[in-house]
Amino acid sequence: MTNHRFKVLIVLLPLLVGVPMVDGADRSVGETFATRSEVIAAHGMAATSQPLATQIAIDILKRGGSAVDAAIAANAALGLMEPTGAGIGGDLFAIVWEEKSRRLWGLNASGRSPRSLTLQYFLDEGMKKIPSHGVLPVSVPGAVDGWFELHDRFGRLPMAEILQPAIDYARDGFPLSEVIANGWARNAQVLKAYAGFAETFMPGGRAPAKGEIFKNPRLARTYSRIAAEGREVFYRGSIAKEIADHMEQHGGFLTAADLAAHRSEWVEPLGTDYRGYTLWELPPNGQGIAALQILNILESFDLRKMGFGSADHIHTFVEAKKLAYEDRARFYADPDFGDLPVAELISKEYAATRRKLLDTERAAASYPTGNPALETGDTVYLTVADADGNMVSLIQSNYRGMGSGITPGELGFVLQDRGELFSLEPGHPNVYAPGKRPFHTIIPAFVTRDGYRYLSFGVMGGSMQPQGHVQIMMNLIDFDMNLQEAGDAPRIHHAGSSQPTGERMRDGGKLFLETGFPPETERTLEARGHRLGRRPGIYGGYQAIMWDEQHKVYIGASESRKDGHAAGY
Repeated sequence: MTNHRFKVLIVLLPLLVGVPMVDGADRSVGETFATRSEVIAAHGMAATSQPLATQIAIDILKRGGSAVDAAIAANAALGLMEPTGAGIGGDLFAIVWEEKSRRLWGLNASGRSPRSLTLQYFLDEGMKKIPSHGVLPVSVPGAVDGWFELHDRFGRLPMAEILQPAIDYARDGFPLSEVIANGWARNAQVLKAYAGFAETFMPGGRAPAKGEIFKNPRLARTYSRIAAEGREVFYRGSIAKEIADHMEQHGGFLTAADLAAHRSEWVEPLGTDYRGYTLWELPPNGQGIAALQILNILESFDLRKMGFGSADHIHTFVEAKKLAYEDRARFYADPDFGDLPVAELISKEYAATRRKLLDTERAAASYPTGNPALETGDTVYLTVADADGNMVSLIQSNYRGMGSGITPGELGFVLQDRGELFSLEPGHPNVYAPGKRPFHTIIPAFVTRDGYRYLSFGVMGGSMQPQGHVQIMMNLIDFDMNLQEAGDAPRIHHAGSSQPTGERMRDGGKLFLETGFPPETERTLEARGHRLGRRPGIYGGYQAIMWDEQHKVYIGASESRKDGHAAGY
């Protein structure tokens, strides 16, 4: 397989060793510093991780659908075409800019743990953590309810029309793209032993290959039922019964009552100012506020003077990330199960106290968790913008690629394994409890400027996501990259921080640098105490749409690490 991950990064290399970034208007095609152009369109824009899904979104927009209609259509298509990162067995989060009211709306459509499964069960079994696969990590899938919540508030076209393109592709088939095919094969090796998985996702006893036509008639029928009967068929009707029956048959705990009790929650996005731009994230149980904490720590440092790719830039970012992730491990959880110090965690005053711990010349082996005062009160990302100025930032996932492996009978999708992210440590805010939402990694992002819509974006990939959000902000604001360059530039991923499941950071964790950073930078970082490593596939997948207020056009970008595509009209 060709390694898409580094194609554009190779041509960016001169940027990292002193060659100044050339404005897109001045660059010639074929120059070594060139990166792919941004996509620019006046009426609507979509950016997803699969080109066919992007085309579906654009078609929906052209038919008069809203940005939310197009996002739902694309998400349904990705559940078919990229089941390695999405599906209706998983959860969903979204931030929507509504142009009419000129405000942001946040939706948390994550599901809760089974009410019949208790913490004591895991303790009696001697478990230190919840398993990655099988019935134990399964929580209620929230995505379908999320679709209908979004559609009820912002939709225009009938849901049947929105889902029809995905139904057609599921019935008639589509050709697999390269990165997805590779991930599919890896997932299949792990999940093929679970009942129903191979029958749906391994026709002929193997994972489909790049370019091969894949059909999922089971999913076509499921989508058709949802289109015809609505939300209720999934949570209280025949689909709910099939899910519950399959779980019971295989020793699971998720029941029809759990599905019937599910509800999504509209929440207020939380923001922080960073050099005149406000980054907005959703509150916990997700990890989005980690990006806000990191930016608050970084804003007192002159990153522009340090320069992109310098040892100072990377060191400062990584140490700020470590500080924020200690709080992420200690405090982020379902707010329905305890008071979380969210307002204090994202305050500028708190960042100032944490910043004092950062040594600009030496990597820390560990940091203490902060002490804020309590106050009451694998994944696909896509973004769509419509002709009326509405924009949606949507992220959706099963977790660990294709999820738990539990594939109910004739439904054509895998149930998520988000429950793995609960802690089994009694007293921890994220400790397992019945009917509780687990700590969540998937986070959509939105940026406003002077209180108005500016940028909808996301970066996929587990604990990489807040790190990716911050790197996009730095690239755009501190290093003057354009929207496409900001996503294609090589990334930094620090792993090994303390986790909300209870694991603590050891030896400062490990720093992974994507190909493209200068050897001199790597040597300096090692001298400062950073442990460097290399491995592919942990740097995320970026999609973005920016509103150009001066020219009244949308600018779209889709990075080179995925099969994705940005398009407009």
